[in-house]
Amino acid sequence: MSPCSRQPCLRSLLLLLLLLCSTDAALYGTIVKSLPGFDGKLPFKLETGYVTVGYSELFYYFMESEGNPKEDPVLLWYGVVLVVLLSMVFFMKLTASILFVDAPVGTGFSYATSTNAYPRTDTNSAAQTYEFLKQWLAEHPQFLKVQPFIGADSFSGIYAAIVVQHILDGNDNGTSLNLKGYILGCPRTDVQINENAKIVFAHRLGLVSDELYTAAQETCGGNYYDVTSSDAACYENLKLIKKCVKDINKNDILEPKCSWASPEPVGDLARRSLEEDTNDFILSPPRIPDFWCLTSTMPSLSCGQMINMCKLH
Repeated sequence: MSPCSRQPCLRSLLLLLLLLCSTDAALYGTIVKSLPGFDGKLPFKLETGYVTVGYSELFYYFMESEGNPKEDPVLLWYGVVLVVLLSMVFFMKLTASILFVDAPVGTGFSYATSTNAYPRTDTNSAAQTYEFLKQWLAEHPQFLKVQPFIGADSFSGIYAAIVVQHILDGNDNGTSLNLKGYILGCPRTDVQINENAKIVFAHRLGLVSDELYTAAQETCGGNYYDVTSSDAACYENLKLIKKCVKDINKNDILEPKCSWASPEPVGDLARRSLEEDTNDFILSPPRIPDFWCLTSTMPSLSCGQMINMCKLH
């Protein structure tokens, strides 16, 4: 007896056709035409989906250029924050397609099906992102001929630089990606380079006097990283420089320095961990923001409000 009689097979085929007709699906992703909180259809083409890299599933958001998507570059960007997202979308939507990826695996909607697939180093994470880009382009061959950019901000600057190196090495070995360039916004790169650059940056912006900067150069020999009190002259000059910039908003020097969760900075200004003084941080009473500061919490925005802010219509 046939495992599938004619009528059940026809019903299954019709059901499959109905499902295909009712789903706005791309070849490997899904075209999103509406979002909760936004009235009507989205005024731009948005695709979301997963790309499999080994035992990892990397989630992406793809916004197609409103100019000429067949020729406009594709910008791969990760490590994005809301302010960067809003400004990027507004300025670039007419000139480039933007591919956001939740990387490294374990962030956003990206996940692994094996514990060994979670990257344990920056190098491993960058290698996964490189494989993601190759696979995504293979699944979207219409973009193979366009020139990709690699972009990142903050700590993701480390990954982006390694991804670029992977692309260059791959091109030498026969995997051709027509890399146009890379973009880094306030990137974290090498710790020593970053810390040394802060002193030069502060001087160039007039936050530190010529006399103090020259004294630091002479006593520190151009190295301002990991200086201890054993190097007394250099150490004291760096203390004076930190005192000069302690009330400066390091993310935007034109904006006032405002309080967030902690009532006041504790310990080394270059510290990147809250492990020290944890009790002080958790148990400290809430502080009323200074009157010249915006509130430390971002307002809740609906999807429609965010899109209108981006002027995506």
